[in-house]
Amino acid sequence: MTAIAQNATSHTPNKAARLPISNEGLAGTARCFSADSFAKMQSIMYRKPIEKGSVLFWEGDPADKLIFVRSGRIRITKTSDTGRNMTLYMLQKGDLYGQPEPFANPVHAFSAEVLEDGEIGVMQMADLEVLLWQHGDLAIEFMKWMGLVHRMTQSKFRDLMLYGKSGALCSLLIRLCNSNGVQEKEGIYITLKISHAEMADMIGATRECVNRMLSDLRKEGVLTVREGHLLIKDVPYLRGVCRCDQCPMEICRL
Repeated sequence: MTAIAQNATSHTPNKAARLPISNEGLAGTARCFSADSFAKMQSIMYRKPIEKGSVLFWEGDPADKLIFVRSGRIRITKTSDTGRNMTLYMLQKGDLYGQPEPFANPVHAFSAEVLEDGEIGVMQMADLEVLLWQHGDLAIEFMKWMGLVHRMTQSKFRDLMLYGKSGALCSLLIRLCNSNGVQEKEGIYITLKISHAEMADMIGATRECVNRMLSDLRKEGVLTVREGHLLIKDVPYLRGVCRCDQCPMEICRL
């Protein structure tokens, strides 16, 4: 038995806890995997219920697991030296998240907070290494998934660094359209009810700054609010402000 296999065995959870996880309706970043490859990953997953307000891991915790979101929502955050949290990702059904690294004893650079009750599938990183070693097709698809996550991160930092707070907000509104938008006659209705404070955490701004910018966009007729939900009326205007690169929807998302 190889050292990797031995390590995987020592990290394998109780097999009684493992349950088959259907890939029906597979969405999110997990779309990078074929049905056959995802079935292999299911074989090493075990289910775990998650509750709103709980924390899956903190910055500095061991990064020895990969999670697959079956239901619910999870926020990935980074804490600044002043104690402020900035939201980097909003994981939803079908998303895969982890921090695979080539270094020994890796630790999480971010924290994960549960926003909605749900369920995740958990894979031990050591078990996954064995699968990747055994199945070259899965390893290639895993590389594609890592590339997708890297592109998503690059695009978000581009928005934050190049076009100011207004550009970052307009990009966020486009991402909301792609991730949680429903096309209606008047525009794109955002099904996710999101607060100004949450939006501020996503673009590194204050709630007051977001209030002011959204008010300006309402005056321009770019958006309106209906029963606490945003209705985007002029997406081309938003694209012009943030110099939209027309990224695929798999990248331009929350």
